Amino acid sequence: MLDVNKIRNDFPMLRDDSLIYLDNGATTFKPQVVIDAMNNYYNHYTSNAHRGDYSLALKVDQNYENVRNIVASFIHCDKDEVVFTSGATYGLNLIAQGYAGKFLQKGDVIVTTYEEHASNILPYFKLAKEKEIEIRYIDFDQNGRITVENFQKVMDEKVKMVAISHVSNVLGYDFDVKEFANEIHKHGAIFVLDGAQSVPHMKIDVKDLDIDFLAFSGHKMCGPTGIGVLFGKYKLLEKMDPLLTGGGMNTKFDMCGNIGYQIPPLKFEAGTQNIA
Repeated sequence: MLDVNKIRNDFPMLRDDSLIYLDNGATTFKPQVVIDAMNNYYNHYTSNAHRGDYSLALKVDQNYENVRNIVASFIHCDKDEVVFTSGATYGLNLIAQGYAGKFLQKGDVIVTTYEEHASNILPYFKLAKEKEIEIRYIDFDQNGRITVENFQKVMDEKVKMVAISHVSNVLGYDFDVKEFANEIHKHGAIFVLDGAQSVPHMKIDVKDLDIDFLAFSGHKMCGPTGIGVLFGKYKLLEKMDPLLTGGGMNTKFDMCGNIGYQIPPLKFEAGTQNIA
């Protein structure tokens, strides 16, 4: 049986017995172990990642890359398919600009739903204006759910990408991702899954689900704000363009504008990350 008082004591915000919090879909409170881990970095081994060759920097590099291993194990992918981001919003924008913006052409179609989070639809509105791409919506059934039958009605050879939230932040339902992935790949399209509301609450195996991209945030699963993960199949990450450029994501550059990029995932991690 759960010891509610012990669980409340794990979270500094809940040590006030008068506080009842029901907004975890927006963000979660942080347990003491998370706060302590962040403070440990600030108090004992603050250094930049992938920037130095002294002992503190080495410790940061090792811990930083170990997190990538942990995340890869958590969602069942290869470590080089884990890109650190500032959150799901950044990851979804990176897909929209770095992949769809690079490969989709005038007249191509992106399929989505009527109740996507802004982070999974606004980037495509922008892209639709810039490149004259069509956005097509899946009709709901009488219960407000998306079905394979209705999905099949909007699929044709023009569809190049499908972007859907795994768990709706409006109604809270999920759908059969594997079944959708099979239909999407039959048409040769790319499957983008917004996992912001699902990854914190259910087992996710990206290889078994056969999704092409997945984005989620740390702050919705008891982690700090300002961190997130983009998963992408490595062959797709290799083709993508970075959203930001800067220190750490290049191997070389010259004053003529010739730039050599790191291989994924470092290619997408420009600048100093939220290391703590």
